[in-house]
Amino acid sequence: MALTMYQLSIPALVRGLGVLTNLLDKAEAFAKEKGISADELVNARLAPDMLTLAGQVQRVSDTSKGLVGRLTPLEVPRFPDEEKTIDELRQRIAKTIAFLATVGPDDLEDSDSREVVLNFPTLKVTLTGEEYLQKFVLPNFYFHLTTAYDILRHKGVPIGKADYLSLTA
Repeated sequence: MALTMYQLSIPALVRGLGVLTNLLDKAEAFAKEKGISADELVNARLAPDMLTLAGQVQRVSDTSKGLVGRLTPLEVPRFPDEEKTIDELRQRIAKTIAFLATVGPDDLEDSDSREVVLNFPTLKVTLTGEEYLQKFVLPNFYFHLTTAYDILRHKGVPIGKADYLSLTA
């Protein structure tokens, strides 16, 4: 039996968002233990031209919601990118998970052949729903999740591969 678009997307996105929540919990505990401002972590970035931790979390959220917006007729909530604390980032993740919980397998039925047009400043790409999931959503989602992990690791938060691959999230 072939996997459905729902099976390939929503559970993976929810799981990744759960992993991200756990990483933020560890970051907050680290900041308290070290007596540093958690804001330092929220505003941290790997390079001057990269997004901050907050920006990475926002993109993970937006990529998740974007899948639903482009592949279903469901109304997608808009979250302004205003998070400035770890708690606000956790709240955004929780709202994203709550929204994804409203999406059912029927909502994504036949979405594999739906046409998706991505407009970037220097590129316009037309994909099928399946290509959109495989070539954009999942790689983009995991890029930003991994970069959030990397930022926290770079700042000294004691996390490792087991935290990223958490089988309980």
